Amino acid sequence: MDFRLTEEQLQIQKMVHEFSIKELEPTLLERDEESRFDRDLYDKMAAQGFTGICFEEKYGGAEMDYMSYILAVEEMSKVDDGMAITLSATVSLAATPIYDFGTEEQKEKFLVPLVEGTKMGAFGLTEPNAGTDAGSQQTTAVLDGDHYVLNGSKIFITNGKEAEIYVIMAITDRSKGARGITAFILEKDTPGFTFGAKENKMGIRTSITTELIFQDCRVPVANRLGKEGEGFKVAMNTLDGGRIGVAAQA
Repeated sequence: MDFRLTEEQLQIQKMVHEFSIKELEPTLLERDEESRFDRDLYDKMAAQGFTGICFEEKYGGAEMDYMSYILAVEEMSKVDDGMAITLSATVSLAATPIYDFGTEEQKEKFLVPLVEGTKMGAFGLTEPNAGTDAGSQQTTAVLDGDHYVLNGSKIFITNGKEAEIYVIMAITDRSKGARGITAFILEKDTPGFTFGAKENKMGIRTSITTELIFQDCRVPVANRLGKEGEGFKVAMNTLDGGRIGVAAQA
Protein backbone atom coordinates (compact mmCIF):
# COMPACT_ATOMS: atom_id res chain seq x y z
CA MET A 1 0.00 0.00 0.00
CA ASP A 2 1.31 3.43 -0.98
CA PHE A 3 0.81 6.07 1.74
CA ARG A 4 2.41 8.91 -0.23
CA LEU A 5 0.22 11.88 -1.09
CA THR A 6 -0.95 12.23 -4.68
CA GLU A 7 0.03 15.22 -6.81
CA GLU A 8 -3.47 16.64 -6.40
CA GLN A 9 -3.29 16.29 -2.61
CA LEU A 10 0.15 17.93 -2.51
CA GLN A 11 -1.20 20.83 -4.57
CA ILE A 12 -4.08 21.38 -2.13
CA GLN A 13 -1.68 21.21 0.80
CA LYS A 14 0.61 23.81 -0.78
CA MET A 15 -2.28 26.05 -1.84
CA VAL A 16 -3.86 26.16 1.64
CA HIS A 17 -0.48 26.68 3.30
CA GLU A 18 0.31 29.66 1.09
CA PHE A 19 -3.19 31.10 1.56
CA SER A 20 -2.93 30.79 5.33
CA ILE A 21 0.43 32.54 5.48
CA LYS A 22 -0.65 35.32 3.13
CA GLU A 23 -4.25 35.97 4.24
CA LEU A 24 -4.63 34.69 7.81
CA GLU A 25 -1.31 35.15 9.56
CA PRO A 26 -0.94 38.97 9.20
CA THR A 27 -4.02 39.73 11.35
CA LEU A 28 -4.02 36.60 13.51
CA LEU A 29 -2.73 38.11 16.76
CA GLU A 30 -5.12 41.04 16.55
CA ARG A 31 -8.14 38.85 15.81
CA ASP A 32 -7.19 36.41 18.56
CA GLU A 33 -6.79 39.14 21.19
CA GLU A 34 -10.12 40.70 20.20
CA SER A 35 -11.85 37.31 19.97
CA ARG A 36 -13.03 38.42 16.54
CA PHE A 37 -14.28 36.38 13.63
CA ASP A 38 -13.57 37.95 10.22
CA ARG A 39 -16.20 37.03 7.64
CA ASP A 40 -14.17 38.61 4.85
CA LEU A 41 -11.45 36.02 5.42
CA TYR A 42 -14.00 33.23 5.23
CA ASP A 43 -15.26 34.64 1.95
CA LYS A 44 -11.69 34.57 0.63
CA MET A 45 -11.40 30.91 1.71
CA ALA A 46 -14.63 30.14 -0.13
CA ALA A 47 -13.42 31.95 -3.24
CA GLN A 48 -10.43 29.59 -3.28
CA GLY A 49 -12.82 26.62 -3.27
CA PHE A 50 -11.91 25.32 0.20
CA THR A 51 -15.55 24.81 1.21
CA GLY A 52 -16.22 22.50 -1.72
CA ILE A 53 -13.09 20.37 -1.90
CA CYS A 54 -14.72 17.01 -1.22
CA PHE A 55 -18.18 17.48 -2.76
CA GLU A 56 -19.48 16.59 -6.21
CA GLU A 57 -19.24 19.10 -9.02
CA LYS A 58 -23.02 19.04 -9.49
CA TYR A 59 -23.35 20.70 -6.07
CA GLY A 60 -20.60 23.21 -6.75
CA GLY A 61 -17.70 21.19 -5.39
CA ALA A 62 -14.28 20.23 -6.71
CA GLU A 63 -14.97 16.48 -6.40
CA MET A 64 -11.65 15.69 -4.73
CA ASP A 65 -11.21 13.08 -2.00
CA TYR A 66 -11.80 13.52 1.74
CA MET A 67 -8.06 13.35 2.38
CA SER A 68 -7.60 16.55 0.36
CA TYR A 69 -10.14 18.32 2.57
CA ILE A 70 -8.45 17.03 5.74
CA LEU A 71 -5.07 18.24 4.48
CA ALA A 72 -6.63 21.67 3.98
CA VAL A 73 -7.93 21.75 7.56
CA GLU A 74 -4.54 20.58 8.86
CA GLU A 75 -2.55 23.19 6.94
CA MET A 76 -4.88 26.01 7.97
CA SER A 77 -4.75 24.90 11.61
CA LYS A 78 -0.98 25.33 11.62
CA VAL A 79 -1.58 29.07 11.21
CA ASP A 80 -5.13 29.83 12.44
CA ASP A 81 -7.04 27.07 14.21
CA GLY A 82 -10.09 29.32 14.57
CA MET A 83 -10.59 29.76 10.85
CA ALA A 84 -9.85 26.06 10.35
CA ILE A 85 -12.64 25.02 12.72
CA THR A 86 -14.94 27.53 11.03
CA LEU A 87 -14.29 25.71 7.77
CA SER A 88 -14.59 22.29 9.39
CA ALA A 89 -17.93 23.10 11.06
CA THR A 90 -19.41 24.25 7.76
CA VAL A 91 -18.14 21.27 5.76
CA SER A 92 -18.19 18.37 8.24
CA LEU A 93 -21.05 19.35 10.52
CA ALA A 94 -23.50 21.18 8.24
CA ALA A 95 -22.87 20.34 4.59
CA THR A 96 -22.05 16.65 5.11
CA PRO A 97 -25.28 15.61 6.91
CA ILE A 98 -27.32 17.44 4.28
CA TYR A 99 -25.32 15.65 1.58
CA ASP A 100 -25.73 12.27 3.30
CA PHE A 101 -29.38 12.49 4.38
CA GLY A 102 -31.00 15.35 2.47
CA THR A 103 -33.46 15.19 -0.39
CA GLU A 104 -32.42 16.59 -3.76
CA GLU A 105 -34.59 19.63 -3.06
CA GLN A 106 -32.80 20.19 0.25
CA LYS A 107 -29.42 19.77 -1.40
CA GLU A 108 -30.23 22.35 -4.06
CA LYS A 109 -31.51 24.84 -1.49
CA PHE A 110 -29.07 24.30 1.39
CA LEU A 111 -26.07 22.22 0.32
CA VAL A 112 -25.11 24.18 -2.79
CA PRO A 113 -24.59 27.53 -1.00
CA LEU A 114 -22.58 25.78 1.73
CA VAL A 115 -20.37 24.06 -0.85
CA GLU A 116 -19.96 27.24 -2.89
CA GLY A 117 -19.19 29.16 0.29
CA THR A 118 -21.84 31.84 -0.11
CA LYS A 119 -23.32 30.69 3.21
CA MET A 120 -21.80 29.30 6.40
CA GLY A 121 -23.09 26.32 8.34
CA ALA A 122 -23.35 25.16 11.95
CA PHE A 123 -24.49 22.08 13.88
CA GLY A 124 -26.65 22.15 17.01
CA LEU A 125 -26.51 19.10 19.27
CA THR A 126 -24.89 20.10 22.58
CA GLU A 127 -27.04 21.32 25.47
CA PRO A 128 -26.25 22.05 29.15
CA ASN A 129 -27.36 18.51 30.06
CA ALA A 130 -26.66 16.79 26.76
CA GLY A 131 -23.07 16.76 25.60
CA THR A 132 -21.54 13.33 25.16
CA ASP A 133 -24.91 11.84 26.12
CA ALA A 134 -26.80 12.99 23.05
CA GLY A 135 -29.86 11.01 24.13
CA SER A 136 -30.48 13.49 26.96
CA GLN A 137 -31.69 16.22 24.59
CA GLN A 138 -34.20 18.67 26.05
CA THR A 139 -34.96 20.75 22.93
CA THR A 140 -38.35 19.64 21.61
CA ALA A 141 -40.03 19.69 18.21
CA VAL A 142 -43.81 19.31 18.11
CA LEU A 143 -45.61 18.73 14.83
CA ASP A 144 -48.23 21.39 14.10
CA GLY A 145 -49.72 21.06 10.65
CA ASP A 146 -47.02 21.52 8.03
CA HIS A 147 -44.52 22.84 10.58
CA TYR A 148 -42.62 21.63 13.64
CA VAL A 149 -42.49 24.00 16.61
CA LEU A 150 -39.08 23.99 18.31
CA ASN A 151 -38.42 25.07 21.90
CA GLY A 152 -35.14 24.83 23.78
CA SER A 153 -31.51 25.85 23.40
CA LYS A 154 -28.06 24.68 22.31
CA ILE A 155 -24.67 25.73 23.70
CA PHE A 156 -21.06 25.91 22.51
CA ILE A 157 -22.10 26.15 18.85
CA THR A 158 -19.23 26.89 16.47
CA ASN A 159 -20.23 29.48 13.84
CA GLY A 160 -23.32 30.35 15.88
CA LYS A 161 -24.78 33.73 14.87
CA GLU A 162 -22.51 33.92 11.81
CA ALA A 163 -23.87 30.87 9.99
CA GLU A 164 -26.92 31.07 7.76
CA ILE A 165 -27.75 27.33 7.71
CA TYR A 166 -28.03 25.15 10.84
CA VAL A 167 -28.52 21.41 11.33
CA ILE A 168 -30.40 21.06 14.64
CA MET A 169 -31.35 18.03 16.75
CA ALA A 170 -34.58 18.02 18.74
CA ILE A 171 -36.83 15.51 20.53
CA THR A 172 -40.00 14.59 18.66
CA ASP A 173 -40.92 11.60 20.86
CA ARG A 174 -39.42 11.56 24.36
CA SER A 175 -40.76 8.07 25.10
CA LYS A 176 -38.34 6.63 22.55
CA GLY A 177 -35.16 8.12 24.04
CA ALA A 178 -32.40 8.51 21.45
CA ARG A 179 -34.74 7.03 18.83
CA GLY A 180 -37.06 9.96 19.41
CA ILE A 181 -34.55 12.56 18.14
CA THR A 182 -35.15 14.19 14.76
CA ALA A 183 -32.84 16.39 12.68
CA PHE A 184 -33.89 19.68 11.11
CA ILE A 185 -32.41 22.29 8.79
CA LEU A 186 -32.93 25.83 10.07
CA GLU A 187 -32.23 29.11 8.36
CA LYS A 188 -30.82 32.02 10.31
CA ASP A 189 -33.83 34.30 9.83
CA THR A 190 -36.41 31.73 10.99
CA PRO A 191 -38.88 33.44 13.40
CA GLY A 192 -38.32 32.32 16.99
CA PHE A 193 -34.66 31.45 16.35
CA THR A 194 -32.27 33.76 18.22
CA PHE A 195 -28.77 33.76 19.66
CA GLY A 196 -27.56 33.95 23.24
CA ALA A 197 -24.18 34.66 24.79
CA LYS A 198 -20.96 34.62 22.83
CA GLU A 199 -18.36 32.47 24.61
CA ASN A 200 -15.12 34.09 25.79
CA LYS A 201 -12.83 31.16 25.10
CA MET A 202 -9.29 30.35 26.21
CA GLY A 203 -8.30 29.40 22.67
CA ILE A 204 -9.53 29.12 19.07
CA ARG A 205 -10.68 32.71 19.57
CA THR A 206 -10.83 33.71 15.90
CA SER A 207 -13.86 31.41 15.63
CA ILE A 208 -17.20 32.53 17.08
CA THR A 209 -19.03 30.23 19.53
CA THR A 210 -22.52 31.08 20.81
CA GLU A 211 -25.74 29.79 22.32
CA LEU A 212 -28.76 29.06 20.10
CA ILE A 213 -32.27 29.72 21.44
CA PHE A 214 -35.58 28.42 20.07
CA GLN A 215 -38.83 29.97 21.27
CA ASP A 216 -41.86 28.68 19.39
CA CYS A 217 -39.62 28.45 16.35
CA ARG A 218 -41.62 27.15 13.39
CA VAL A 219 -39.72 24.94 10.97
CA PRO A 220 -41.37 23.57 7.79
CA VAL A 221 -41.80 19.81 7.58
CA ALA A 222 -39.90 20.12 4.30
CA ASN A 223 -36.84 21.07 6.38
CA ARG A 224 -36.80 17.83 8.34
CA LEU A 225 -33.51 16.07 7.60
CA GLY A 226 -34.16 12.37 7.17
CA LYS A 227 -37.13 10.60 8.71
CA GLU A 228 -38.67 11.44 12.06
CA GLY A 229 -36.68 9.63 14.75
CA GLU A 230 -33.49 9.36 12.65
CA GLY A 231 -31.80 12.36 14.29
CA PHE A 232 -29.50 10.29 16.49
CA LYS A 233 -28.30 8.39 13.42
CA VAL A 234 -27.75 11.67 11.56
CA ALA A 235 -25.84 13.12 14.52
CA MET A 236 -23.57 10.12 15.07
CA ASN A 237 -22.80 9.81 11.36
CA THR A 238 -21.97 13.52 11.26
CA LEU A 239 -19.71 13.37 14.29
CA ASP A 240 -17.80 10.41 12.82
CA GLY A 241 -16.59 12.73 10.07
CA GLY A 242 -16.35 15.78 12.31
CA ARG A 243 -13.91 14.07 14.62
CA ILE A 244 -11.52 13.54 11.70
CA GLY A 245 -11.53 17.31 11.18
CA VAL A 246 -10.86 17.84 14.89
CA ALA A 247 -7.95 15.41 14.71
CA ALA A 248 -6.55 17.31 11.74
CA GLN A 249 -6.75 20.54 13.73
CA ALA A 250 -4.86 18.92 16.59
